[in-house]
Amino acid sequence: MADENTEKNAIREVLGTYCFRLDAGDMDGMAALFTPDGVWETDFGKGSGRAGIAEHGRSLRAHGAEKRPRAVHLCTNIVIDLHGETADVLSNWTTVQNSDTGPKIGSAGGYIDKMVKQDGKWFFVHRKIDRFIAEGKF
Repeated sequence: MADENTEKNAIREVLGTYCFRLDAGDMDGMAALFTPDGVWETDFGKGSGRAGIAEHGRSLRAHGAEKRPRAVHLCTNIVIDLHGETADVLSNWTTVQNSDTGPKIGSAGGYIDKMVKQDGKWFFVHRKIDRFIAEGKF
């Protein structure tokens, strides 16, 4: 196993790549960051397996996409607990999007991740999205 900093940086790359692919609408590319039997759990349901994750992402994008302007996901406060070839990762996320009055926070929350290293690469086994800052959530 590489040193701890190398492994943590590789995991951070996966988290960042996830945001870029999701924001670009590349659901197949986003799903490729999961193990073949991975699970992506959102407030709006979940996808299992890469095909199921990609389809769930496309369904979320299609549902109300005309109402939501383009947004970017920002991932911060990343805490990685390594256990050899597995890791537990906590982080926060925020989406910033355009609006009639300028940029605004669309929603925010936390990611709770289980990750595994396979064939020299890190993948999500399970990603749970806790969307606790959003319109109508008090």
